Amino acid sequence: MLDTVRWRSDGDTPLPGKLRMIDQTQLPEACVFMETDQLDEIYDAIKRLVVRGAPAIGIAAAFGLTAAVQDSDAKTTAALLDTIQSKADHLATARPTAVNLAWALNRCISACRKHVDAPDSSDSVDALKDRLWQEADAILREDIEMCRRIGEFGVELLSPGCSVLTHCNAGALATGDFGTALSPIYVASERGMSPHVYADETRPLLQGSRLTAWELQRGNVDVTTICDNMAGQLMREGKIDIVIVGADRIAANGDAANKIGTYSVAVLAQYHDIPFFVAAPYSTIDRSIASGDGIPIEQRAAEEISHGFGRKTVPDGVDIYNPAFDVTPAELIHGIITDRGILRPPYTQSIAALFE
Repeated sequence: MLDTVRWRSDGDTPLPGKLRMIDQTQLPEACVFMETDQLDEIYDAIKRLVVRGAPAIGIAAAFGLTAAVQDSDAKTTAALLDTIQSKADHLATARPTAVNLAWALNRCISACRKHVDAPDSSDSVDALKDRLWQEADAILREDIEMCRRIGEFGVELLSPGCSVLTHCNAGALATGDFGTALSPIYVASERGMSPHVYADETRPLLQGSRLTAWELQRGNVDVTTICDNMAGQLMREGKIDIVIVGADRIAANGDAANKIGTYSVAVLAQYHDIPFFVAAPYSTIDRSIASGDGIPIEQRAAEEISHGFGRKTVPDGVDIYNPAFDVTPAELIHGIITDRGILRPPYTQSIAALFE
């Protein structure tokens, strides 16, 4: 699969090194890698969608935090902890909707604090830096395993030759490896089930046509790109068997935030009696938020709509509303495919049981 987000060491040891990412803003014309150890560049890469997709953002943030503090001249572990916290606080503001961003950063900070507080802990600043890298690497490795397990659970929902509609990109480009929504498709392809994927274009930034179609074609999966407003017609023609999408945050009641346009697809699927599934690792579930009403929705720049195709497409002076995400109510979701199994309604109970 694709090495979307990785750590590149400068020598034989993990540190020093750099965060290495595929620059997804340049796809599908070119597959270009970006390497950096600068906090401002890492922040900008997350904000500007060089790296995107909730799990990949979390991995990038963890490695990015490591890269940003590896050259710190802090003399004590307490001073280094303050530096780590400060830089993590800054990175956490890059994108508000994807819960994996804050989750990964908080996990790294917690691991560092436990390291310092441990009775047998070394007072070495270098040891603390290494512990931070170890936690970031663990987040990547676990995500790779989680993606694979999502595929193993989700493939049971597919039949040979089935047609799957997906929205935005929740594949290898959005995660550490197989993806979330695309993982069952990759597993099905491995098993010779020959799934066919319809990839919504996903305006205004075209993550479906630029990214999903690109990686599926690269993975030898049969894929067709459609405009967002064609999904209903395909359903009416009986060309869609199942819908699987990803999620950037899932509330405690099962409401799921995903790329703008997902809610419309869910409504269409319900009308046409087509099962609609969300695929996401357990880390995407935010039990601190009771329902989708509490999920912060990122507002993107107006230029993504007014100049989305390289030329002006909206007259001057016209207001633009550009939310990056919408929330699909739990009652429209047939199941949530996680790395620990498929959750079914009522989600308040099944999500609580998952974490028990």
